[in-house]
Order: sequence, then C-alpha cells, then structure tokens
Amino acid sequence: MKIFISADIEGATGVATNHQLRKNDEYQRFRKFMTEDVNAAIEGACEAGATDILVADGHGNMSNIFIEDLDPRARLITGNNRVMCQMEGLDESFDGVFFIGYHGREGGSERAVINHTLAGICVWEIKINGRPVGEAEMNAGVAGHFNVPILMLSGDDAVSEEVKKTLPDMETAIVKRGIDRIAADLLPPVRSHALIKEKAKKAVHNLERVVVYKAELPATFDITFKRTSQAFMTTTIPGVELIGPKTIRFTSEDYLTAYKQMWACVIIAMAATDGVLGQINA
Repeated sequence: MKIFISADIEGATGVATNHQLRKNDEYQRFRKFMTEDVNAAIEGACEAGATDILVADGHGNMSNIFIEDLDPRARLITGNNRVMCQMEGLDESFDGVFFIGYHGREGGSERAVINHTLAGICVWEIKINGRPVGEAEMNAGVAGHFNVPILMLSGDDAVSEEVKKTLPDMETAIVKRGIDRIAADLLPPVRSHALIKEKAKKAVHNLERVVVYKAELPATFDITFKRTSQAFMTTTIPGVELIGPKTIRFTSEDYLTAYKQMWACVIIAMAATDGVLGQINA
C-alpha cells in the first residue's frame, strides 16, 4: 500500500507565529516538530498496513524536514524547483494522501494560524469556479485527477472547518486551536504526535470508505494578487487574462494543467513583486 504525504509547517505541532519559522534558532526547533509530525503519520500508516511512503516537503523553500531524523520506512522529496509544488511525486499508483501540518487560506477564518495561500507575499485569494479555496482543496484536486483519496489532515481547527464540505470523509488531527493569526492554543508534542499517529492509522483502515474528490471541469481559476504589478506580469502566460487591476483568470479542461498554470502564475507574481529583472546586472 502506497501513501503520499504532503507536509507543511504552519499547521505543525507548536507553531503559532511567523517568527518561529524564520531562519533563526527558533526555526530549527520547529523543523524538528514538523519532522516528528510526519514521523507520527508514517508510524500510524505503517501500523495499518502501508508499505511504501513518499513525503513531499511543502513549506517555503521546501527543504525543512530533517532527512537524518525521518522514519526510514519513507522517502523524501525536498528542494523547490518543482512543477507540481506541494504534490510533486504523486501519481495514480498511490492509495491515499495525507496532508500534514496544513493551514487555513488567506481571507478565510480570522482564527486560522498563519493563514495564507501558497505565497503570502503575493496571493490574496484563489477561486476555483467562483469559490475561494486554500492549499488543501487545490491539492485535493490534484489527488482527484489521479483518482487518489485524501485520507487525513493535521493542523488547526480552522483549516479542518474550512475543508470539511469538500473532504468530508477524511480523518482530522487537530493539534491546535486558533486564537488569532499569530496566537494559538497548542497541544504539547507528546499529545499531538499520539493524535496524528492514531488518526493516520484509522485513516488507512478506513481507506475503502473514502470518496475521491473530483474538481468540477472545466476548471476556471481566478487569482487576486496583492499588487497590480504581480497580476500584470502573469499575463505573459498564454491564456491568462487580466479581469481586474489585481485579478487574473484562466480556464482549462484538465485540472492538472490548470494547477500547473496556477503555480506558474504564482512564481511569476513572486518574481514581479520588486521587478522581475531587478536583480539582473547589465
């Protein structure tokens, strides 16, 4: 049995502020907690019968998990030049997906801990077919493309609430309760890791009962950026239309194509924040 784990850090054990995730001594502590959350999920999945586990590190530069501390029953995708972002490595051969350490979307619940959508520097809101979505729902569409179900999610209570209509069958491990974007009521690691393990084990046992999420097609993405320059420069991509000062739109009959186009737009928007050639010397 093959399980794919997409791991982020904002929803990981102990995390409550951006300061903890900046490149400092604090960040090293929370990289450790992220790694331990993933290991708890691996342990639960393996106890339930999983035999092949692939982990995709999905936060920031996508190189956070300590490979030396990762459960040896898993493999790790790390590094940030990826066509499929947080879902790199997933295909139709997998039996299920875990979202570990996930968080709420920008513009969603005011209680979601460190809420943002993919790139806080540039993205205000992403809609698919007119409905605002966060990373969990966008990534669930990728899994659905490959006919793979989402089995579990760990994070705060706000992200669990955010995705429950889209993914009603998955198990959720709520390791914190949001108070504000930078404040939370936390479970200590010994309790959160036990909870993640328990939910992962249950999720694999219940695999046959989970309905695969399928995004409606064609898929129309509307992305609203934080600056006009970010939106404008994404129109260099064929098929991307500017529909407002900060909002773009594109449509595809294939969800995977739309997802890749979304990621390409975000990459360009990040680069355009201070000018795409701002760092180039003549």
